[in-house]
Amino acid sequence: MLILNMNKFFKLVLSLVLVAIVLIVEGCNGRKTENKEKKSKTIVESQPITDDELMDKVQRQTFDYFWDGAEPNSGLARERIHLDNIYPSHDQDIITIGGSGFGLMAILVGVERGFITREQALERYEKVIPFLEKADRFHGAWPHWLQPSGQTAPFSKKDDGGDLVETSFLIQGLLTVKGYFNSDNDREQQLRDRIQKLWEGVEFDWYTKGEDVLYWHWSPNYNWEMNFPVGGYNEALIMYILGAASPTHPIKKEVYEKGWALNGEITKDTTYYGLKTVLNHYEHDKSPVGPLFWAHYSYLGLNPNGLSDQYADYWKLNQNHARIHYKHAVANPNNFKGYGKNCWGLTSSYSMDGYSGHRPDHDLGVISPTAALSSMPYTPKESLDFLRYMYTEQDSLIGKYGPYDAFSLENNWSLPRYLAIDQGPIPVMIENYRTGMLWDLFMRNTDLQNGLNKLGFTHIKSKDTNYN
Repeated sequence: MLILNMNKFFKLVLSLVLVAIVLIVEGCNGRKTENKEKKSKTIVESQPITDDELMDKVQRQTFDYFWDGAEPNSGLARERIHLDNIYPSHDQDIITIGGSGFGLMAILVGVERGFITREQALERYEKVIPFLEKADRFHGAWPHWLQPSGQTAPFSKKDDGGDLVETSFLIQGLLTVKGYFNSDNDREQQLRDRIQKLWEGVEFDWYTKGEDVLYWHWSPNYNWEMNFPVGGYNEALIMYILGAASPTHPIKKEVYEKGWALNGEITKDTTYYGLKTVLNHYEHDKSPVGPLFWAHYSYLGLNPNGLSDQYADYWKLNQNHARIHYKHAVANPNNFKGYGKNCWGLTSSYSMDGYSGHRPDHDLGVISPTAALSSMPYTPKESLDFLRYMYTEQDSLIGKYGPYDAFSLENNWSLPRYLAIDQGPIPVMIENYRTGMLWDLFMRNTDLQNGLNKLGFTHIKSKDTNYN
């Protein structure tokens, strides 16, 4: 009996031991699996963000400036958005005409990148166009600024009327939108017709004042007192090309040759940081090179790749312009903190003392992110390096609408503020680098092609891409 009980006891003990062993093994295996999962997760999380992901991110944030941040009554772009909510006078809701043109193109980027739907974009444009139709215009040209009512907000005392340069930036955007919405349905046809009417209403020929040059401004109160004939290379090439392209109020070829090109004097270039400037960047100034927005504003839709005339190869001009700025930052003759291969780019932007036109020979130690980012078609590696630097090493300088307008590591200065004219070129030019979409859409416009041909430009034919 005792022997039987002992046998049962040993069997019980053996069973318990076996169960314990099984549990221990399973538990160990479970922990091993869990550890493997954790290890795998850590590896995934530590993977660096890709260039495409970085471009998606900055495009989305800068697009949001023109989508979520738009002036609500018009759907157009606010001149500025300050996240610190400190504004000069009434500028919180002032509408910028040129910046709105950039914004109309940025919204197309939003559709193609899946940020919004085509239908949402169409609805926004159907809000914008009626506002522009009713807003103040002066011989077809909108003013630099508009109030949410559609009335003029003077940019300065005598700048209270038509602004032909800003109007040209807007038309560039409108014609690009017209090229995108090319379906046969009534809504899109009506949108195209209304855009065409706005475009045909701009009296480019009237802004010559009967001379062989285009004037920037006209005021109903001060007439031509601003007295700004536009000549010599700057941001306004698109104005002259659109002027030649106008189907209703075109300028003569002589206006381009004598006014813009200064009877050939525009070709007096210089060499700076070992690179040709191609054209003379200043008519009344010895400065060798301009701020980088000159390489962006006219070329959001106008494709400089393969674009040339009797005066310049515009791809070489813009590429050298961006490279000069890059080389300046690398050389860093002023020994400014932070300047180098990953931190470069000067343009007109906010500065420590308000607003300033930064360029290599007028360098205040202020970097404007739009300068390098919007130059991505010309300097892809250098621009991508800057993008990565901003988002991985200077992320405190980034807010809801992308990198802040400007910063100075030298002076430990930045403000959480944005300007439409600086944020707008970023998503557009990055998209032109990635797909060429905005270039394709604008360059396929028949009126534009006629204008380019009239002025003797050589240009690349757009791709037959369907963006529907």
